[in-house]
Amino acid sequence: MIMPMPMSPDSMNNNSMDMDDTATHMTFYGAKMWWFCLRGGQTAALECTLLALVFVFSLAVAVEILAAPPIKPRMRPLSGGLIQAAVYAVRMALAYLVMLSVMSFNVGIFITVVVGHAVGCFFVKYRAIAAVYRAADAAAPLKA
Repeated sequence: MIMPMPMSPDSMNNNSMDMDDTATHMTFYGAKMWWFCLRGGQTAALECTLLALVFVFSLAVAVEILAAPPIKPRMRPLSGGLIQAAVYAVRMALAYLVMLSVMSFNVGIFITVVVGHAVGCFFVKYRAIAAVYRAADAAAPLKA
């Protein structure tokens, strides 16, 4: 006969939290309450929500832009390595902030992050293609 495990002493204590207080959403949902927009227990206005979405969008764009290597890296090895390491550290910090935002399981934040990454990728690719196009124009002979 299999016996159930006894409950821990902390869970039997009356001072412990109820299960309702510790429950989290494990699926995507559309929340109207944002943890950083709370004021006195009430949800903030639409402006605060839009500001939060713009902030997360900007983080996602910045992560993509910082992931692109510089076009003309002409530096000494030590200074270039230090600068690239600093940019990498900033990029990883921003990437982890974006990841934590997505882990809120909010559909609006998820869509905003995906669009932000796409826009950031567009900026990076546009810059690279424009550089190649300018180089091709400079190398082409002028037509008279």
